[in-house]
Amino acid sequence: MSVIRLKNSVNIISSASVVGRHEHEGPLGELFDFWDEKDTFGMETWERAEAEMQRLALSFALSKAGISGDSLDAIFAGDLLNQCTSSSYGLLPFNAPFFGLYGACSTVVEGMILASLLIESGHFSRVADVVSSHNCAAERQYRTPIEYGALRAQTSQWTVTGAGAFILTNAGDGAEISELLPGRTIDLGINDPADMGAAMAPAAADTLVRFFRETKTSPDDYDKIITGDLGSRGFELMSELMFREGYDVSRAYTDCGMLIYDRKKSDVHSGGSGCGCSAVVFGSHFLREIEKGELGPVLLIGTGALMSPLTVAQGQNIPAVAHLVKIVKKGASL
Repeated sequence: MSVIRLKNSVNIISSASVVGRHEHEGPLGELFDFWDEKDTFGMETWERAEAEMQRLALSFALSKAGISGDSLDAIFAGDLLNQCTSSSYGLLPFNAPFFGLYGACSTVVEGMILASLLIESGHFSRVADVVSSHNCAAERQYRTPIEYGALRAQTSQWTVTGAGAFILTNAGDGAEISELLPGRTIDLGINDPADMGAAMAPAAADTLVRFFRETKTSPDDYDKIITGDLGSRGFELMSELMFREGYDVSRAYTDCGMLIYDRKKSDVHSGGSGCGCSAVVFGSHFLREIEKGELGPVLLIGTGALMSPLTVAQGQNIPAVAHLVKIVKKGASL
């Protein structure tokens, strides 16, 4: 798959982030649109809480854009739970065509790519991209319930309780998506679900190397290169893999999983993960800096570990994928 350069404008006209208490207490806490002290969002179960997070995030994003759910041509949405139930239940009220996606933690960028292609083609003009994860719901499905009190490896990551929503259109100001590169599935033999950073880093490096080579660019051409949720373990491996390929990414490279929590104060080990991680960090922090003109060209790489409860129980390897979008301020030189 080659880099896709969009000929027609695709713009992110609004975004919103909804998080839990732990995320609100982190370094970016004041940038999020809404947070809940108990992580329940007024619901009786963790799964219903996550669905409510998606409803809230899209509601805020639509309100910021000054539009209603009825005006959307489609919603692309996903989460970590079986059959993407948080997305399908949480977005019921919006009366828009629904596409459920599963790319694990890469889903938000997967949604941006698909939405951009349909908008650029002229078939759609206004699309929502919504994702979420909930720590307690995800832990119960993939590992052990929080109440069990299982010990966590130092390489493990803390699933972010968060939901992010983005409204993409063929008009408007703000940030513009200009180039896309879908990722390939990569399996280098990692089978430890407590070491997802190591599983995802090779996929992120594969996508970024392919992008640099095809576009004949280098890390120096970008103000930020952002991975979704490799955490400190994956960040180090990604940096090493890129260096072996001849690219020093140290100046521009950062990872959302390392930014959402204060790892000195919080027991999150390697950092944050989950669909909501990159969505809330990018939407609340980096997207605003792009819109203000404080950041030049940015590469956002959604990283996902494509495991399931069944494959984990069977001890299978964890394949990973990494999707890339280039985002610039509207009207800036591409």
